[in-house]
Amino acid sequence: MSAERVVFVHGSGEFGAAAWPRQHGLSLEFDCLYLRRHGFSAVEEPSPTDHVRDQAIIAEALGAGGDVVAHSQGAVPAMMLAVERPDLVRTLTLIEPACLSLTVGLPATAAHIALMAPLFDDRELMSDEEFLQTFVRRVFAADAPAPATTDARRDAARLRLQAPPWEAPLSIVPGVPTLVLTGGWEPLYEEVAEYLAGTGAVHRVAPGGHRPHDTVQGDAHIRAFLRSASEQAAA
Repeated sequence: MSAERVVFVHGSGEFGAAAWPRQHGLSLEFDCLYLRRHGFSAVEEPSPTDHVRDQAIIAEALGAGGDVVAHSQGAVPAMMLAVERPDLVRTLTLIEPACLSLTVGLPATAAHIALMAPLFDDRELMSDEEFLQTFVRRVFAADAPAPATTDARRDAARLRLQAPPWEAPLSIVPGVPTLVLTGGWEPLYEEVAEYLAGTGAVHRVAPGGHRPHDTVQGDAHIRAFLRSASEQAAA
């Protein structure tokens, strides 16, 4: 019997296997694929967000079907695919999901949009580095190091091209078992998680900032959820 397919969808930072260092060991139990979303490349110039292309990439990786684990902005096309192709997506694990179009009327999301929308409106007038610095200050209240390498400059250009997550055409995924993992550090993501929990998702918190899956506790939550779903499917 072949191992169950698990597809990992990165956020806006590292991509491919580099985005999932603590989950590499899951390949001993599952057939794991670590994707590269549209516009993410170590050699090609970045391109704007394309949710349709990302859905196609995820669907192709799933083959006959499997589990999807998605982080941050990667959760958007993962959810969109689960709505359109519930025959492919057996379970969803959403880590700090940037699914803000679901919660635009709620306080933390509304405050975030009010803070960030002017930045996205002005991004065509800004350099990649100016956008990066302003983005990091507004989201993390910190200063970003100046992009000094080719990879860093490419990352800054890619960030400026990302679509505002509150504009994504999202809807609730009916009937797909879902785990939402958050880091407990930012009310914005907790608000999205609680909204999804209200629709039937399981919400777990593992302190670890925006990457709770890099922690022992967060990784354990992911593994337990995948194993439980696999056991139920086998039964």
